[in-house]
Amino acid sequence: MNVNGFVLLVILGCAAVTWVPRVVPFMVIRKFALPKVVEKWLSFIPVCIFTALIVDSVIAEDESAWLAVELTVLAAMVPTLAAALWTKSLSITVIVGVVCMAGVRWLF
Repeated sequence: MNVNGFVLLVILGCAAVTWVPRVVPFMVIRKFALPKVVEKWLSFIPVCIFTALIVDSVIAEDESAWLAVELTVLAAMVPTLAAALWTKSLSITVIVGVVCMAGVRWLF
């Protein structure tokens, strides 16, 4: 595969545009103490994002019905949720989720 200078610059530009907005705020904010209200508000962001990703994966639009549930995703989500609640370990939860989803995709 040949990569000419323009393509390389586009790739580096895309990397910079992706990296800078994610890293610079952390570099700036670590020097300041945030109010407790802001810290509490920020603590809910990962839960909200995770919930949005889960709901987006489980609920699908169907032409015959208004909303439908993806049973294959639900079949992988239930044991993953059980492992998360039981172990409280992110690593084990991710491993169980990947194995369950792989199993579901292999079966269906």
